[in-house]
Amino acid sequence: MRITTPQFTAVAATVGLALAAGAVAAAGPWDSSGQRTAERDWAASRDGEGGTDHGRTSASSRTSPRPAPSAASVLAGVGGSAGGVPVPTQKALADVLDPLLDNAALGARRTAVVVDVATGRRLYAKGADETQTPASTTKIATAVAALTAPGPDHRIKTRTVLEPDTKEVVLVGGGDPTLTARKKADGWADLRTLADRTADALKSRHLDRVTLSYDTSLYTGPVQHPIGRNGNLAQVTALMVDEARPGVSVAGPVDRAPDPARDAAGKFADLLHDRGIETGAPGPSKATARSQALASVSSPPLSALVERMLTNSDNDIAEALARQVALASGESASFEGAAKAIHSRLDKLGLPVSGAKFADGSGLDRADRISARLLTALLAEAGDPAHPELRTVLTGLPVAGFTGTLSTRYADDPGATGVVRAKTGTLTGVNTLAGTVVDADGRLLAFAFLTSDEAHPPNMDAARAVLDHTATALAACGCR
Repeated sequence: MRITTPQFTAVAATVGLALAAGAVAAAGPWDSSGQRTAERDWAASRDGEGGTDHGRTSASSRTSPRPAPSAASVLAGVGGSAGGVPVPTQKALADVLDPLLDNAALGARRTAVVVDVATGRRLYAKGADETQTPASTTKIATAVAALTAPGPDHRIKTRTVLEPDTKEVVLVGGGDPTLTARKKADGWADLRTLADRTADALKSRHLDRVTLSYDTSLYTGPVQHPIGRNGNLAQVTALMVDEARPGVSVAGPVDRAPDPARDAAGKFADLLHDRGIETGAPGPSKATARSQALASVSSPPLSALVERMLTNSDNDIAEALARQVALASGESASFEGAAKAIHSRLDKLGLPVSGAKFADGSGLDRADRISARLLTALLAEAGDPAHPELRTVLTGLPVAGFTGTLSTRYADDPGATGVVRAKTGTLTGVNTLAGTVVDADGRLLAFAFLTSDEAHPPNMDAARAVLDHTATALAACGCR
């Protein structure tokens, strides 16, 4: 693929920002909009573009390519700014995409939709309303729901309280999966800061020996995902630190702490000890209505968590965000309640949820069912000027050749670098890709390709290669 002048114009800012992103990534912390303060100030002189989580953070691989801040190409077509740029024709798109999607390497079932983001007009459809297992593209739905309620500015609080007359300190989990106990917090909520504040509050009350408990009652239902114990996801609990990962692990499958809440409380006890507060071994409890506030720390805005989830395909954040949707919707913070709340929120937005089923927030559950039509509708909604709160759904998408789950894909096609931005999805027998491209004329298009064959699972690498090639062909096509 050879990049065109319109594409170059749309994407040039992305490449330029990538060169300066090392400084941006180190800037921290986030402001109330979810944007790093220094990045916001820098971007203000560069048309105000940019996102929140495309630098190296506690969730980014230390061996990943240089970070790429949110691409201007994503926003170029938003708000109807594509006026004068021709829209691809349905026949021309079909001539390009049909042969690619008929490739046997994709398995028995293939569905696809392409829409023009600026107008919402459907340009291509293949089984548009058929639902399939979406794998991790489910996270796009979770993101839209979370940014709708509780909203992009919401922050998740982790706090400590003192039970009167008992000297019992309760560490109360609020459901923040990005809470970290590491020395370098990178702008995320910090257990060390919570320990500092809690120790100061206790010493002001002349207390240096307390009973420590922890409260996870915010969440209900099973803590184990239906797939069982799996390195892709910790137990889903309202209290954890560093996603219950050992050592310096920040991404990818790894054995997790068997009891994330107890693990977090144990680390908090050690931090209090270092600050002159003695505790016994912590145990489960529940803060009462009579408890007195000691200290708290808050996550960055949900917009930042959404970007991190999408860029890194973070399952722990996805399940936590799903429960935040449930809490904001008056549902139980459980797998069942979160599924009901996500479906309801998308339905209220007028999105085509008929036939859709949400069994979790991450897409690890094979019972999830989403259509290509719904996925592209979610992306188009995120590009609608009437919904600026959904902006980070687009800016959080991995950038081909630069970030997240696309950082090592498209290596043999540099022309697609920065032009294709998409959420990947992979389970055995299931391969999906949904995101945006800037076509050869500079038009911003949203696409969703869902393929599956669980009876005869196709080769994962071969199927991924076909999907990548299909997205590249869409970007290369003026298709008129």
